[in-house]
Amino acid sequence: MSCIIIAEIGENHLGDLHLAKQMIADAVKSGADIVKFQSYRGKDFKADDPEKEWFTKVELSNDAHFELREFSMRNGIEFLSSPFSLERAKFLCEELGLRKIKIASGMMLNIKMLDYLNSTNIDTIFLSTGMSTLHEIEEVLKHINNIPDIYLLHCTTQYPSKDEDANLKAILTLQKEFNLPVGYSDHTLGIDACVSAATLGASVIEKHFTFDKDCSEGTDHVLSATPAEFKDMVEKIKRIEVLLGDGIKEPSEREKDIVQFVRTRFPE
Repeated sequence: MSCIIIAEIGENHLGDLHLAKQMIADAVKSGADIVKFQSYRGKDFKADDPEKEWFTKVELSNDAHFELREFSMRNGIEFLSSPFSLERAKFLCEELGLRKIKIASGMMLNIKMLDYLNSTNIDTIFLSTGMSTLHEIEEVLKHINNIPDIYLLHCTTQYPSKDEDANLKAILTLQKEFNLPVGYSDHTLGIDACVSAATLGASVIEKHFTFDKDCSEGTDHVLSATPAEFKDMVEKIKRIEVLLGDGIKEPSEREKDIVQFVRTRFPE
């Protein structure tokens, strides 16, 4: 199965619908399979949250969600979003009609939302596991046990995260412990961590996507990939998939053509 590659636009659209559409178009050209946004209401943030004003500025209205989903469909890419409240989860499922939902690390223990999602007809959850323990993940999975397809995403909740905190080997741990497809949601600088995750068998790669890494508005641009960087990442991941092969140790078809010659080339 090919690695699913998600371009996380998140809040990098700056609340500009035209810019959001341009970023979707750029993500398509860069090889992404899915574009992902974030669904929240600024009013839902605590009054003393230092970023409340910013998130209120860039929140997407219901109409914007519909418009961006339609634009994505017309451009041949899937639209995905992360709800940050039960109300937003209901909107995504019941009104927008999404069948796939991404659960952000910070919402992983929102049991009311998980139980709601488990009662719907959605077929896929991408579950980010930043800040969590194996026991917490095990408990969360009990609340979404009706969902046919669950992808666990290893993640480090830092913006940006340091290389020494990336702990990519945790991908292997999650694969072993839960027997589920495991991916990687990246917050490091550059694309090396994503490419490395692919060599470990990550089934999903999520990377933040930006139009300008030097943009001073918002917090995610510096750890995001530009269209050119994202395209380079996709090409490297696709090559890794070919290089990894199927794991069966036997002569390749090209080896079979030369085996007799090579083994008898020199006399005993």
